[in-house]
Amino acid sequence: MNACLTSLINDEAGFIVSAELVLISTIAVLGMIVGLSEVALNVNNELEDVGSAFANVKQSYKISCSEGHKAQIFGSSNWDQADFCDGQFDVN
Repeated sequence: MNACLTSLINDEAGFIVSAELVLISTIAVLGMIVGLSEVALNVNNELEDVGSAFANVKQSYKISCSEGHKAQIFGSSNWDQADFCDGQFDVN
């Protein structure tokens, strides 16, 4: 039993393969971290574009009417004041 245990402790046949697997998995994890950070940056940029699009929507609509003796005139207008963060690239 002692000889079998000593033989297993001194056996280094799979050491090279496991070291290579650790190196490959480390490189793969680092590549995934860089890739996911780029995905997160691009998702944030697209969400900023969506927010800017919502900020540029006209926010008011007015219908006014004028009446005379035998006629009516209906008109409509659009009016929008500048908001606090109303620029196209204000979201940071």
